[in-house]
Amino acid sequence: MSVDSRWMPCNVKIEANVQSTDCDGIILVSSYWPPGLNEPEPFKIVLYAAAQIDSALGKVCTPVVLPINLPARRFIYSPTGVLNADYHDLRSFGEAATRGIQRAVEAGVRYPMIVILPDARFENVELVTLLGALEGLYVPLEEREISGDYCNKAYQLGVWSPINSKNLEGIVKLACALESGRYVARDIGGADPERMTPHRVEEYIAELFNETRILMQVVSDEETLLHEYPLFATVNRAASVIPRHRGRIIFLTYEPMEVDGIAETLMIVAKGVTYDTGGTVTKDRIGLTGGSRHKCGVAAAAGFMQVVNLLKPRTTKVVVALCVLRNSTGENGYVPDEVITSKSGRRVRIVNTDIEGRLSIADALFHIKEMAMYSVNPHIFTIATVMTQAKLATGTGYSLVIDNAVARSVNNAEKLEISGDLIGDPFEILRLRREDFLSFSSSGGSEDIKQGSVVPITRRERFQQSPAAFLIMTSALDKHGIESEFPLKYTFIGLTSHLSVDRDLAKPYQGNPVLGMSYCYLIQGKYLTIRRDLQPPAMQYVSELESTPVPIATSHSTGITADSPQNPPIVLYQPVIPYPQPLSDDPCTDSDKCEFPKPDRQAKISLPARIYCLALIFSSVGIIHGPTYRP
Repeated sequence: MSVDSRWMPCNVKIEANVQSTDCDGIILVSSYWPPGLNEPEPFKIVLYAAAQIDSALGKVCTPVVLPINLPARRFIYSPTGVLNADYHDLRSFGEAATRGIQRAVEAGVRYPMIVILPDARFENVELVTLLGALEGLYVPLEEREISGDYCNKAYQLGVWSPINSKNLEGIVKLACALESGRYVARDIGGADPERMTPHRVEEYIAELFNETRILMQVVSDEETLLHEYPLFATVNRAASVIPRHRGRIIFLTYEPMEVDGIAETLMIVAKGVTYDTGGTVTKDRIGLTGGSRHKCGVAAAAGFMQVVNLLKPRTTKVVVALCVLRNSTGENGYVPDEVITSKSGRRVRIVNTDIEGRLSIADALFHIKEMAMYSVNPHIFTIATVMTQAKLATGTGYSLVIDNAVARSVNNAEKLEISGDLIGDPFEILRLRREDFLSFSSSGGSEDIKQGSVVPITRRERFQQSPAAFLIMTSALDKHGIESEFPLKYTFIGLTSHLSVDRDLAKPYQGNPVLGMSYCYLIQGKYLTIRRDLQPPAMQYVSELESTPVPIATSHSTGITADSPQNPPIVLYQPVIPYPQPLSDDPCTDSDKCEFPKPDRQAKISLPARIYCLALIFSSVGIIHGPTYRP
């Protein structure tokens, strides 16, 4: 696997030792406390000496530049701070690596070397540390195009680790593939609305996947859009009079070399609003800032497809529909009260032109749904940015995941959540309820579905789940529920990291959830479920289907290969074993058949416990009287 240098921050090279003369600065990311206790030599001596004169060294998560007797001369120590394993996660290592690389660049380092150390408390520390270093070297697309070859923060990134060299090589290859996907996502998602107009998004993706196994097809003529994607065409109406702003739907398809070996089909529909003015319901001045970040759903899907392009999974087919358009104002724009017939035949009444994202992808979701009925083991996704209220509920940097009943029956959201935790790209799980669908039901009139509610967002209940419910209804996915003749798995993924709460565009889009989705559906999480039949009860990855995930080994007993008690080796799936004997009508009459099995089935109940239980029974029937406890 080779990654084109156009889609990476810089070249990555594995260094044999820290004495390399090709580096002019060494960055060490460490969680060891106190500094100078467990780090490898010669860093241990330097840190121990520095700690004698700075008692805050390692406590404060600020990189420190120190001299070192190596050819690189400069040593940048970037601590994670003292970590509490109960609540901290892998992001601490990635963030420390990003800070360390940025501090090294400020110090004049142009050929940095990152030292990645294992940590037995967390999975995949080496991989996430390297990804954090690469993230710190990213230069925005417009800046690269203005400055040309002189804009790189570094010309080469060296990587050294005390782990086995073969394992390190595998980690570096995987990190390059994942970072290339995030690099593409940042380019598309972070660019300004004129640099990434719908037409220029198409040009960027065409160059990205030129001469690859990714098949690209574009739908852009207005007649086809109006007939096949009427809701998309409605939002696109005002922008369609400006050639460079005209919307388009870009289909990307990846098929393995051996089509007969396909075991799963991932089908993704992504929202890509290059700029959101709010339409005729114009936003205020503050709300307009950051309108170009509403295309990050398309950015994430394109980045995920780049990872697919590089890893080339042998048993997975991937189909992506990128719905790219601009929500403009103008005399040809759509307005509230309009009733539009979607491709599924459902009539939708427009309530708010500022809720355009769900309209832009609903018809493409219908077409993908139709394709899914003729695909092998399909799983449908939508990826879209969410509004500020949903961001406030979960926090910036977390992606929302909502399963329909079919996807929930196979614990998809839980798998994605666990995979995200193992790669430093976290997810928060939400669940669909009946109220989410009732809120869109027509109260009479010519429509079948209302696009939204007139209740202000700040007072609306369960606002975070509303896009998923609307899309299920409008695309007719509600006909493919768990009890239908043809059930289809569907998952809504909402992005919250596309824009900070204060709408500061200087804070870049990080490329979420490319890492989490790639880890779950292309790498370690491939064809996995969660076992609940373990004693003691625990969740564990097991394989449902025979497949060949990307073989990546790690440096220590915990890591990517999932060989720790928290993430043990992949084994063939065994169905949940029922209890050997059926439960009795009254489980309390036979402790061996109790509904909640005991860890030690031979254990005897002590005499005081028997007396206490009898007292409770007698008091409940009035034999024993006493004071009643009320919490």
